[in-house]
Amino acid sequence: MSVEPLPNLDRTTLRERALQALRSAITSGAYRPGDHLGEVELAGRLGVSRGTVREALRHLQQEGLVTVSHRSMLRVNSLSEDEIRGLFRVRAALEGLAVREIIALPDRASAVAALRVSLRAIEAAGDFSAQVEADLGFHVRLCELTGNTMLVESWRHLEGRIRVTIMNRDPEDAPAMMTPERHALIVGAIERGDVDAAIAVVEDHMTGAAEHFTAPER
Repeated sequence: MSVEPLPNLDRTTLRERALQALRSAITSGAYRPGDHLGEVELAGRLGVSRGTVREALRHLQQEGLVTVSHRSMLRVNSLSEDEIRGLFRVRAALEGLAVREIIALPDRASAVAALRVSLRAIEAAGDFSAQVEADLGFHVRLCELTGNTMLVESWRHLEGRIRVTIMNRDPEDAPAMMTPERHALIVGAIERGDVDAAIAVVEDHMTGAAEHFTAPER
C-alpha cells in the first residue's frame, strides 16, 4: 500500500507560523524584555530556517516587540517610562473616541450589553494570564463595538507593546489595574449616555495605568 507524501508547507505558511509562535512567546512572557533572540537557537526550536526566523523577527521589529541592541543583537523590547506614558496617552485618545462613538450609536443598549459580557469575563478570570486576556478583551471590544475598523486597527497596532508592558511587571502586582470595578465605571458612564464622564473615566483609567506601570516594583 503506497502512502501519499504530505505536501510541503510553503514559505509563507512557515513564516506566518514562526511569526505567530515568536509573538506569542514574547507577549505571554516566555521571553522577557531584554532577552536575546538568537536566530540559530530560534530556528532550531521552531524547526525552520534561519531566513524564516529572520523575516519573522524583522516583522516583530516593526511591531515594536523586538529591538536592536549593541553588536546588532536582537532583544525583546523594553519600553522606557516615556514610551509607556506615551502608549497610555494614545490608548486614552483611542478609547475616548470609542466611548464617544458608542454613546452616539442608535442601539447603545446592545453595546452596553456586550460590554457587560466582557465585564463578567474580567470578574470570572482566575490566574494572571486569564486576567490579562479578559482585561485586553474588554478594551478591544470597546473599540470593536464602534464599528470603526480604523480605530480597531490602530488599537491592535499597539497591542504587542501593551502586552510587553504588562508582562514586564510582577504578576502579583499587575492585577491592580484589572479589577472589574475600574471597568464597570466605563460601562456605567456609557449606559447613562454621559460622554464627558465616559471620557474622563477612560482618561483616569489610562493615567492610573501609566503611573502603575512606570512605578518602581515593590
